[in-house]
Amino acid sequence: MALSANVRHFGDIAIVDLDGKITLGENTGILRDNLKSLLAQGSKNIVLNMAGVGYVDSAGLGELVGAYTTAQNQGGTVKLLHLQTKMKDLMQVTKLHTIFAIYEDEQAALDSFAPTA
Repeated sequence: MALSANVRHFGDIAIVDLDGKITLGENTGILRDNLKSLLAQGSKNIVLNMAGVGYVDSAGLGELVGAYTTAQNQGGTVKLLHLQTKMKDLMQVTKLHTIFAIYEDEQAALDSFAPTA
């Protein structure tokens, strides 16, 4: 199943609704191209909504880490939303849960970008 990405904007926050598998090949390219485009347009606060992602292979994990690193290097942030059970387990096993901010609630993810007083 090909990966699809639909971008929604809430102020200066971009939410990328992903649907499909994040696997080696075209699917990782779709994710990479979307994130590069958002960063080029000045979107620094990015939430990847993973509710529709049922499978991520090692190349997909690498792409997620690459997206995080690219955003960080450009002064941005990538956060994850609505991970399915297998993806949550994978994030625990790979210790990536220590790098990514992960949310179950969209509003909580949006609120996490609010400036601190």
